[in-house]
Amino acid sequence: MRDRVRVVVQGKGRRAWHGRRAGLAGALWAAGELAVTVGVVVMLLVVHQVWWTNRQALSAAHEVVRELEEGGWPAGPEEEGQGQGTEEGPGAEASVGPSDGSGDSGSPGGAPAGNSGPRTADPPRRASAYGVLRIPRLGVAVPVAQGVDKRSVLDKGYAGHYAGTARPGAEGNFALAGHRNTHGEPFRYINRLRAGDELIVDVRGKRYVYLVGQTLAETTERDTGVIAPVPRSAVTPGAGYSEPGAYITLTTCTPEYSSKYRLVVWGTLKR
Repeated sequence: MRDRVRVVVQGKGRRAWHGRRAGLAGALWAAGELAVTVGVVVMLLVVHQVWWTNRQALSAAHEVVRELEEGGWPAGPEEEGQGQGTEEGPGAEASVGPSDGSGDSGSPGGAPAGNSGPRTADPPRRASAYGVLRIPRLGVAVPVAQGVDKRSVLDKGYAGHYAGTARPGAEGNFALAGHRNTHGEPFRYINRLRAGDELIVDVRGKRYVYLVGQTLAETTERDTGVIAPVPRSAVTPGAGYSEPGAYITLTTCTPEYSSKYRLVVWGTLKR
């Protein structure tokens, strides 16, 4: 009786295994290409947001400063009725007020803490720069415009004048907001300011010099006390002032590339 010989044919199974392996490699290659493409697109968006919009806003803001310096001064807060006592509240990224988490904030529903008085009949123009803020220690010269709207004021690289706060040089609190990152980032390094540093405001040929007095490294976006006529934090005990005077307030976001908290610098008018 002959021995039975068992023959095992493996060719078909091996071809199937190689086919599955080739399919998996193709899928991984496609996934890799997609990841690279997405990464490149994200990188380009970041470059546009962080670098290009920043340079664009900075260049445009410098041009506005040059035009103002050459005598192109529009009507300022005095002519437009802007001053301490209006009831419009703060509302923008870099400003104080409730945030929706996207970098924009809304109005807190009334005047900054401590404000009182009649509402102005016609709100001032928001997009027109009427003055220049200079910060010699930082080498900053930035246009000042009415309001703290993100798109029409802050994203142009301007410092926005909070509605309802004092006009430059007047008793009360001349309060400003500005971007810390992107769109000209005029307030990026205000955390480096020290007591005694000058904050200079030029309006229609008049110059007002404030001296930095205090810095509040971090407070909540709802701390409207920091822009009150007598600025004093409602969150951090002892931060701010207790006597009437002529003040300036600079507000911006902190930490960098975040709008979670607010950084505040206060100064008093040099007599």
